[in-house]
Amino acid sequence: ASNNTAVGYSALGANTTGAENTAVGDEALLANTTASNNTALGRRSLTTNTTGANNTAVGREALKYNTTASSNTAVGYGASGSNTTGSKNVCIGFGAGDAITTGSNNTIIGDYAGTTTLADTIVLASGTTERMRIDGSGNLGVGTTSPTTQVTASKSANISQVAITSSSNAVAWDATAAANAY
Repeated sequence: ASNNTAVGYSALGANTTGAENTAVGDEALLANTTASNNTALGRRSLTTNTTGANNTAVGREALKYNTTASSNTAVGYGASGSNTTGSKNVCIGFGAGDAITTGSNNTIIGDYAGTTTLADTIVLASGTTERMRIDGSGNLGVGTTSPTTQVTASKSANISQVAITSSSNAVAWDATAAANAY
């Protein structure tokens, strides 16, 4: 083990050969044995990580249950806290992505828990409500968690104006105007 920094009770406590890790906080990177290039800032951040590398956890219990997953970024109290083996997730916000355990390649911004196997998805939330999603097929959903076309907007999204343009033509709809299409 070389080039490690540990500050706090039991930080990097089990490290044997892991290198270039930074652990700041009570039990940060506690179970880390051989993993390298992790940064854990906050109490119990990356606490059960053993071999997952290149993770960044900022906030109490961020990536807490991560064991072998790599290349995750979690910022916020409990962000991606339940993730065990899902890789390449970015979760920003209180509890963001907390329900994801094995899903990979997600970006979640806001207090949204996700689902255990959520994969290849971008989610924007306000509070605990998902507001927008781009799925692995490139479909955009507004007010829906399951877009079925390139753009799907739920009636409950309360959209009053939509404009679709291209270089050759344009279509617009205005629910507040007397004529709904022009």
